[in-house]
Amino acid sequence: MPTTTCACGGKAAAKDVKDNIFLPKEAKIVRVEKTTEMERIFTLRLADESQMKFEPGQILEVGLMGYGEIPLGLASSPTREKTFDIVVRSVGRVSQALNRLQQGDTLLVRGPWGKGFPLENLRGHDLLIIAGGIGLCPTRSLIQYALDRRKEFKRFILFYGARDPQQQLFLADLADWRKSQDVEYHETVDRGDPTWKGNVGVITSLFSKTKIDPGTRVVICGPPIMFKFVIRELEKLGVARANIYLDLERRMKCGVGKCGHCQINDKYVCTDGPVFAFSEIEHLEEAI
Repeated sequence: MPTTTCACGGKAAAKDVKDNIFLPKEAKIVRVEKTTEMERIFTLRLADESQMKFEPGQILEVGLMGYGEIPLGLASSPTREKTFDIVVRSVGRVSQALNRLQQGDTLLVRGPWGKGFPLENLRGHDLLIIAGGIGLCPTRSLIQYALDRRKEFKRFILFYGARDPQQQLFLADLADWRKSQDVEYHETVDRGDPTWKGNVGVITSLFSKTKIDPGTRVVICGPPIMFKFVIRELEKLGVARANIYLDLERRMKCGVGKCGHCQINDKYVCTDGPVFAFSEIEHLEEAI
């Protein structure tokens, strides 16, 4: 006998496919901006015009047929319309292929994956975000979120450090933050040039520019060496380890805890993180 499928079953199955984060979805490139010699900012929209549902701090697997995929932190807030941003640094075969794409081209995304920033623990407190280099990309999702929902947070402070002025990302955002009344913004570069009029020094030199209350919630993302020195400064100020959150997305690979690339003892960064309280991983020397 021929089989039949009821309309309700067909719609349910279609919805299951649409909402399945394990299946790649097509995304169209709305805008491309070359921000440095190595990085490009992509603004994307899902091809089916649906909303990308995610939390600040989560990541996507982004890829191209015939090349593969790579994990990338979402670099915009879920509070922003139907588009979402990623930043691709040209360091390998997949990222170089992605950075050859132009406006109007499509790519594939899976996710979102991981646990993002603990918004429930950040709301109602002073918030300090410390971003070094490309660490500004995933933290930008939280920065935008905090600015869009400014009343949910008390004092909002942002430290950003780059190797030199030419390595700074999101230049339009930096210009806005410098004059904003909603965020106390401090920036530095390791090496200045004749055009640079701001602070020169490592990111910890910014602590002398302001006062941090011990009850402040702190989010850190950047190169591994930065974590140790920033945490040392925070502990001098009396900030509890349970209130310091580290983004370890740099360790991620498959996103689903299968490849083992991101395993640190009993932790899988892609499923237990990528955001961890320092008190949760302080005993794991490999973590920072």
